[in-house]
Amino acid sequence: MFETKPDSFRRNLSKKRSFRAAVGGDDRGWTLLHVGARKGDLNEVRRLLDEGMDVNVAACGPKSKGVTPLHLAAQGGHLRVMDELLERGANIDARTKGACGWTPLHNAAKERNKDAIKFLIENGAFLAADINDNRFNPPLHYCTGLEWAYEEMKRIQQENWSSSAGETSYSSES
Repeated sequence: MFETKPDSFRRNLSKKRSFRAAVGGDDRGWTLLHVGARKGDLNEVRRLLDEGMDVNVAACGPKSKGVTPLHLAAQGGHLRVMDELLERGANIDARTKGACGWTPLHNAAKERNKDAIKFLIENGAFLAADINDNRFNPPLHYCTGLEWAYEEMKRIQQENWSSSAGETSYSSES
């Protein structure tokens, strides 16, 4: 009397359930904001933030615990998305969970994305004073490209020092 549903119907139902689950987060624990940031989709990021999504939402998947949209935008080098996220209150020094505790700067450095590294440093991303400080930075063999971040930090500090020294000498002449 009872008619069983065809296998294709059961598969479709399970796909619908997994799609509903993906709206809140996919198998990596990424939300739609994570996906938009990773793709560099500025309009989608703005829309989601305007709808009230948390700019610092952390992924909860087993391989990406603590990853924020800023981590993913930095990894992809999406400067306009990074700027929007920071304008909306993203934590520039957010750390992933686990042994390394990577920041968005680490993600940009791993991808050797010099523009993203420069952007993050100019906007105040934290770097320990010494590249060998393992408390704040993973060893270089885990994050190649971090040495360039230190070079960029030193260049910016030198520029700031030179410009402030110029202002001091200018103000002392008046």
